[in-house]
Amino acid sequence: MSERLQPGDDAPAFELPDADGKPVSLESLRGRRVVLYFYPAAMTPGCTKESVDFQGSLADLEAAGTTVVGISPDKPEKLAKFREKEGLTFPLLSDPGTEVLKAYGAYGEKKLYGKTVVGVIRSTFVISPEGKIDNAYYNVKATGHVDRLRRDLTL
Repeated sequence: MSERLQPGDDAPAFELPDADGKPVSLESLRGRRVVLYFYPAAMTPGCTKESVDFQGSLADLEAAGTTVVGISPDKPEKLAKFREKEGLTFPLLSDPGTEVLKAYGAYGEKKLYGKTVVGVIRSTFVISPEGKIDNAYYNVKATGHVDRLRRDLTL
């Protein structure tokens, strides 16, 4: 398993295709605070709940100078369907090779229904405008996570 990131660490650079196949890089988001969340699979109940919660808080996050970006191993085509079905307006990025997931420590062994499996560890990172990790949340629950993040960011 990859090492977990800590506050103060440099956020690993990345460039991944969005739901339309257009590349998005962390560097292109420099100068704004970024909430980067990793989720296992589009169109599953937990991931839908979490993504819809982010969408519901998007206006407040954006007003506070924060950009939301979601990353999963799904292909861009599936992300496009997910975006349309749920009305999501923030970028969803595709990491089918899991390189970025691993760089952030968001891929590895986890417990699922009492069994140890290897997969996406639901995680969220707050990245400063300078590209440093401000907050790192691992093994978050889909329900209630966005509310906790809003409290931590005092929104």
